[in-house]
Amino acid sequence: MSEQKFRIESDLLGEKRVPADAYYGVQTQRALDNYKISNTRMCDYPEYIIAIAYVKMAAAEANARLGVLDRGIADAIVAACKEIVDGKLHDQFPVDMMQGGAGTSVNMNANEVIANRALELMGHRKGEYQYCSPNDHVNCAQSTNDAYPTAFRYTFVRMNRRLVEALQQLIAAFRAKGEEFKGILKMGRTQLQDAVPMTSGQEFNAFANNLEEELANLERNVVLLKEINMGGTAIGTGLNAVPGFAELCTALLGEFSGDHFEKAPDLVEATPDTGAYVSYSAALKRLAVKLSKICNDLRLMASGPRCGLHEINLPPMAPGSSIMPGKVNPVIPEVTNQVCFKVIGNDTCVTFAAEAGQLQLNVMEPVIAESILESQTWLTNAMHTLRERCVEGITVNAEHNYEMVRNSIGIVTALNPYIGYKASSKVAKEALATGRSVYDLVLEQGLMSREKLDEALDPGTMTTSHDFLK
Repeated sequence: MSEQKFRIESDLLGEKRVPADAYYGVQTQRALDNYKISNTRMCDYPEYIIAIAYVKMAAAEANARLGVLDRGIADAIVAACKEIVDGKLHDQFPVDMMQGGAGTSVNMNANEVIANRALELMGHRKGEYQYCSPNDHVNCAQSTNDAYPTAFRYTFVRMNRRLVEALQQLIAAFRAKGEEFKGILKMGRTQLQDAVPMTSGQEFNAFANNLEEELANLERNVVLLKEINMGGTAIGTGLNAVPGFAELCTALLGEFSGDHFEKAPDLVEATPDTGAYVSYSAALKRLAVKLSKICNDLRLMASGPRCGLHEINLPPMAPGSSIMPGKVNPVIPEVTNQVCFKVIGNDTCVTFAAEAGQLQLNVMEPVIAESILESQTWLTNAMHTLRERCVEGITVNAEHNYEMVRNSIGIVTALNPYIGYKASSKVAKEALATGRSVYDLVLEQGLMSREKLDEALDPGTMTTSHDFLK
């Protein structure tokens, strides 16, 4: 095996060896040495790399148009960024997502990769930074404190699209089941006790409608992420950026990416502000809470098959026990529940990290970025899995459900408007004590005629509002 070759690069702390074929440089290498924390790397999130490439592309073009950056150097930087957007060199972003330094390692990883690829495009060798420097050229008129949050804000926006698509598909699957099960009567329950009848279709449509509310909530909160602080540089004062850079860079980021961005009205305020992350993470948590509740319901309705509710059948996905033959567990809702717990925990982490900022910067942004990206990824994958391997294959045990309704004490509630609460309570108590049906007791006691009773207990009457005064 041939010995690996290196080149020598230097920074504030001195010289360091970097693999000769690496597009990253000395500061990335220091990050690789320092941060062996999560085993989750920047290259595990391609959208993150694409987002930061768009940011660097917009900055280079803005600087060229404003006369700050040589056009030839700027064009090489833009060309390198376009290659990264197209999926090249992503393996050159190996830094751990968890790091100190408020994201400096991420920013410098991007600066170094882009600079070295730009050097090649200009006919130079990697490391010949006198021709295109990671700091002086790629990072021109920028700081980690504006380029880094702008990049991960845009990453959240891009990742949110995938999340929304997965959510929309899950909603459609629940709605399709609502249509399929619309005529199937079942017992509704409150506090795990028999309540009043409903249809399985109503239940699955309710799942769809409950989740559909989250589409609007996600959209409300993702808009907050499109306000950026590019041009603020270190603390929002714009030091080392020429007048007009902030506005032009923001506009060019939108032009290159196809998305719309707004320059923050107060860059000093915007630089340490983490409010948008708190709001968006809370939206992810709210979705997770609802999704987990729905999975709880699916597991409960599928309980049994002989000694539980057994109202629905979930597609069998795996043998359920190493000791109990024939047991099949609801593994897909279970894993979705656990994903939701993780998202809820990540939101707590985001909250603490957002609160932990001091003065003109929040140095805890790396864990905010990692937590939200993880939540987006896990939720997206879980919703696809839940839809494909569970919801689309659910069937209903219609006859069993109807028998539970017919034998339920809960149907007496439908008689309240006709015989009153007191008489209904008496019938319910006697039915519970004797095991006899509500239907027979009402007729026996002469409380209603058979015709009126049949009308009151008709499935169509019991599962919707109706005019009982006729």
